[in-house]
Amino acid sequence: MADGLPISETFTSIQGEGKLAGVASWFVRFSGCNLRCAWCDTPYASWNPEFTARSIESLLEEAGANRGRGIAHAVVTGGEPMMFPAVSTLTRELRALGMHITIETAGTITREVTCDLMSISPKLSNSTPGVSDPRDPGGVWRIRHEERRLDVAVLQRLLEAAPERQLKFVVSEPAQLTEIEGVLKRLAGWRPDDVLLMPEGVTVQTLQSRRWIVDECIRRGWRYCPRLHIEIFGNKRGT
Repeated sequence: MADGLPISETFTSIQGEGKLAGVASWFVRFSGCNLRCAWCDTPYASWNPEFTARSIESLLEEAGANRGRGIAHAVVTGGEPMMFPAVSTLTRELRALGMHITIETAGTITREVTCDLMSISPKLSNSTPGVSDPRDPGGVWRIRHEERRLDVAVLQRLLEAAPERQLKFVVSEPAQLTEIEGVLKRLAGWRPDDVLLMPEGVTVQTLQSRRWIVDECIRRGWRYCPRLHIEIFGNKRGT
């Protein structure tokens, strides 16, 4: 965009997912995505992208104000932030402010970015829109999504792009573990505790329905990934 970056929202909250769950963080959410997950929890940044044009300078001013009051973690998310070349400049300048940077990406695009924790969410087949999805009446996004959702070469480069990384998989049934194992076998340089399993959905599930995920994490040395922001605030924007 000639007049700024397409930003869906910025806010300060706690990180709800992953290795830094519970850490106070400043979030900047890019609007726009090259995928269309069936269960997307931020449709306002993908299926129906909403945004305000923001300059990098205005974002850095906001981030700096948070840094000044002790918020030292920045989370660059989307949508898909790696779609936008300016993410390279933004992350470099956030580092200059002294912020720890997490980038949340689906792992289909790479860029030269400054990043401390690369949070990668490879999309399994359960993410592809169904043939009767009313948001995709012609099936165009179903085809695009399936073609784009997994790029092992890009995933490998992202794994090597930051000192810390996490591979976050959204799951709804045990059969998906075989698919995850297939992805992991094609990647190198990850540790078992880099692999996170997160329950699908935007509501708090019963402990009984999540128990199989916990059991598999214990068995494999993987991590269970809660969604603290959902548990605390509900499925609300700006949290």
